[in-house]
Amino acid sequence: MTPAEQSAAARKICALAPIVPVIVVKELGHAAPLAHALVAGGLPALEVTLRTPCALDAIRAMSEVEGGVVGAGTLITPADVKAAKAAGAKFGVSPGATERLVKACEDEGLPLLPGAVTASEVMRAMEWGFDMLKFFPAATSGGTPAIKALGGPLPQVSFCPTGGISLQNANDYLSLPNVLCAGGSWVAPNDKVESGDWAGVEALAREAAALPR
Repeated sequence: MTPAEQSAAARKICALAPIVPVIVVKELGHAAPLAHALVAGGLPALEVTLRTPCALDAIRAMSEVEGGVVGAGTLITPADVKAAKAAGAKFGVSPGATERLVKACEDEGLPLLPGAVTASEVMRAMEWGFDMLKFFPAATSGGTPAIKALGGPLPQVSFCPTGGISLQNANDYLSLPNVLCAGGSWVAPNDKVESGDWAGVEALAREAAALPR
């Protein structure tokens, strides 16, 4: 899968809903019901960050939930890519982009959403064949003004901003012509996950899924 093919596949996944939940699964037992709640609420694309010991097992469990498209976040190394693919991830997300990471995704056939925040980083990703990128960390990298400014000289690139996105400011990002979706963790808050309030998670997902873009 070439970088251009990876990017095209990532773009289709990003187009599924306005918000991609960014999920940290601390207990494996939460994985499947959390995925059910988010998908039922209208958010099918799920990014499970590789930040906990059970993350790969969580991807396996969530991948069995009908209607869900589960990806692995925080891909840093080729080993991460191999492990994510083996766990059933349908796409990968990285805070940045390196040649080794892009090559690993090419070898594994895993669509990648790589991160970029500067014009040079975006242009390098474009040279590799990417036109769908993660903008991370969004809030501390200039937020909506920065993304809007990049759209001037680089209109062919679309972004999924992540980091500091909330229900309160999501519309500011989604209203930009070069933003296809946004990544957010507020739809799966720790308190609701820990207490098993799946109806509450579904309600948050439904609210996020209804955001205009």
